Amino acid sequence: VYPPSATKVKKLVEDLKSTSTYTQRVATAQLRLLAKQNRDNQIIIANCGAISLLVDLLHSPDTKTQENAVTALLNLSNIDNNKKAIVDANAIEPLIHVLQTGSPVAKENSAATLFSLSIFEINKARIGRSGAIRPLVDLLGNGTPRGKKDAAAALFNLSLFHENKAQIVQADAVRYLVKLLDPAAGMVDKAVAVLASLATTSEGRTAIGQEGGIPLLVEVVELGSARGKANATAALLQLCTNSSRFCIMVLQEGAVPPLVALSRSGTQRAKEKVYTASAGFPLFSKSPPFFNSENLYISLIKLLVLTGTGTSELLPKALLQAQALLSYFQRHYRIF
Repeated sequence: VYPPSATKVKKLVEDLKSTSTYTQRVATAQLRLLAKQNRDNQIIIANCGAISLLVDLLHSPDTKTQENAVTALLNLSNIDNNKKAIVDANAIEPLIHVLQTGSPVAKENSAATLFSLSIFEINKARIGRSGAIRPLVDLLGNGTPRGKKDAAAALFNLSLFHENKAQIVQADAVRYLVKLLDPAAGMVDKAVAVLASLATTSEGRTAIGQEGGIPLLVEVVELGSARGKANATAALLQLCTNSSRFCIMVLQEGAVPPLVALSRSGTQRAKEKVYTASAGFPLFSKSPPFFNSENLYISLIKLLVLTGTGTSELLPKALLQAQALLSYFQRHYRIF
């Protein structure tokens, strides 16, 4: 697809200023499509001054114009320079307005845009302080399937900024996230990732316990994907190491067998990485006690150095989380 001429884009941008609802609707629809096609279009559209006008149209009383405008901004936000331009155009509050009042598609794309903007650390704070968290949680609980996924993705990014964690918990997100641990919802990995992040706070851990999240986290350790197992085990580790009551609940839910299975599972390559990282010290054996806890943390540091935190293979992380939790049980509860 050849990039449109700047003249054509400038005409569409001028049409955004029209007093005709129909003209605005057509212009936003065409810019939405052009912005979706390729990076060159996204650069041309931004350079022609479309972003601030599209932000203004997020308050359009015409549902379709609003939907087109937010979707165009989502497509434009693929480029980092455009992310900055969108935030500089004071788009966050209008995006929240769409999240609260828009069509189902507009709400989905508003959440997706907030996710895209929250890639930058500074925007995580700004979005959280602008009041986006509660409407994102509302979408998580009551949106379309795609809307729930977009909301979960945005909430995960926002939860990486510590100040936002308490807000997310206070907005009742944990209740919805625990429900989304049901495999039928198709969102286990996204939900457990947010829960693992929230479990690093006392408010998050309390909410997970109160909402009945512990048995479902244990189920994810047993039956989930590699990513799900890693995050569920991380959440359980936080729950256990910070509360004896929660630790007993985890044990009562039968967490040990799936954790043992996880600690001894994985591809041969994953096992080799763990063995290499341990410098020959056995991290697990075929009979109790399963773990050499004295060497566990040295091994963890070595493994992180060897594989890097961005490794595409999640199994070593899951293995080590499981081993850390079992080691905790062994030291504090003498269960082996």
